[in-house]
Amino acid sequence: MSEINNDRRFRISIRNVLQRVAGFTGKAGFRRVRRGTVVAGIVLLGSVFAAVVAAKGEQISFLSFIYNGVFFPNPNGASQTYSTNGRGIDLKGPFFQSMGTNGRSCGTCHQPGDGMSVSAASVQRRFFVSKGLDPIFRPVDGSNCNHNIDVSTVAGRSAAYSLLRTRGLFRIAIGVPGNANYQVVSVQNPYGCNASDVISMYRRPLPATNLRFLSAVMFDGRESSPATGTTKIGYSNYPNSLISDLEHQAMDATMGHAQGDGTRPTAAELQEIVNFEMGLSTAQAFDNHAGFLRGLGANGGPKALLNQPFFISMNSSVNPLVPTLELPGGLTTPADGQFSPAIFNPFDAWASLPQWDPRAAVARGQAIFNSKAINITGVTGINDDASNGGLVTGGLGSLQGTCGTCHDTPNVGNHSFPTPLNIGTGDPDPSNPTSNTGGLDISYLPLITVCKIDSATGLPSSDCKTTTDLGLALIDGNFDHVGKIKGPVLRGLSARAPYFHNGSAQSLMDVVRFYEMRFGLALTPQEESDLVAFLRSL
Repeated sequence: MSEINNDRRFRISIRNVLQRVAGFTGKAGFRRVRRGTVVAGIVLLGSVFAAVVAAKGEQISFLSFIYNGVFFPNPNGASQTYSTNGRGIDLKGPFFQSMGTNGRSCGTCHQPGDGMSVSAASVQRRFFVSKGLDPIFRPVDGSNCNHNIDVSTVAGRSAAYSLLRTRGLFRIAIGVPGNANYQVVSVQNPYGCNASDVISMYRRPLPATNLRFLSAVMFDGRESSPATGTTKIGYSNYPNSLISDLEHQAMDATMGHAQGDGTRPTAAELQEIVNFEMGLSTAQAFDNHAGFLRGLGANGGPKALLNQPFFISMNSSVNPLVPTLELPGGLTTPADGQFSPAIFNPFDAWASLPQWDPRAAVARGQAIFNSKAINITGVTGINDDASNGGLVTGGLGSLQGTCGTCHDTPNVGNHSFPTPLNIGTGDPDPSNPTSNTGGLDISYLPLITVCKIDSATGLPSSDCKTTTDLGLALIDGNFDHVGKIKGPVLRGLSARAPYFHNGSAQSLMDVVRFYEMRFGLALTPQEESDLVAFLRSL
């Protein structure tokens, strides 16, 4: 009985800490407390979570409910998640229940403390605490390969799960479609998964929050594709198409990642999972340098997202260029024909602050994101011929755009219409196959070569591509779609490093420098720093 009472008192005291820290928000918070007190509170909260990890091996597993507004510390400050379904996150719901055979739940790979994804740092911490026995470490997809591995010892598990520990990558094995118009001619996988009929892709888990802004589900769009029996999301069928796709994804994830038997989740549980996901909004709320992101008139943090307008093709950057595409388009109302490159505005109020103020740096970074010209070249889905999925017949040698060309959803940052692109994050540099076309290390990924089939002979032609991830082509079988993936929602970035679908950008500065090298984007050191300050505040 004393243990029960002690546990109850412990939970109550921790809940009080969480609620007190959560309450120090906005301008009123600055008046009530000194910044040092707030930072100390956030650090204390971080220590609490670290203690829980050490004791339990799973974040916040001693709680049954997380109230809206709780701060979740990360290297750049702290994020918050708000739910419109009640007052917060119910950790007893089906999203957090093990429904398969290997101990995993949706919450295993979508942690509230990691922006409803997982950071590589937290995965490494979970490995250290559990000695590699936490449910996230399972050979079905957590290991680099699922055969010829040793998971009987800590050292063996450390090697087997090295990509998950260091890059936060899961192995997604997908069979080559029977109708593919290409042939896989070579797979050089350093971990032994060299099959040419079932290809192992290594990808980061997308966050299970801010989902109402999605135009496609999964990086390769496989949960929103007729090729998999799911529905392409469009203006006329949203949100029903998104909801049905998310239900399909939840069942697929349970069957695959959790190795379920198909009896769960039930129809009622699927609906509850999707309702939970659709009700979540996540964003960075506190920055180590700029402080509270709702201070002095700014509108950062997740609360503003709760009422953020959205419709499929909203603020489409493509529709004004090619009126027949991304219909209906429109900035304020569908089909109004407007587009604004000013994608983000939460930090407009900080633009007039003194140059030395860290908050002014965030505002300058926002302006760079919104207005800095980018010469877009070599992007399949934009520059290639319309018959291959590009914008216009004959293709475009280059297109003058901005970050908002591909990240056009207002204050969210994904593309508001399903537009898979290949910007080169997974493609090896022709002069150095250990790095991608933006200069980031991809030596830890397989090299896969596919060649288009000659329709006359039925044999592989000399039209070949080498990449580390086949992307959409592994779903619909179209050679022209090799490497195409969707751009993710940009809110909550600080909680879920590393970045890009393959974890090739270890930091937000790596992300910025990828674009500098890949597209010749000329930024001064100050502009680089400002852009990072903005991205880490999203």
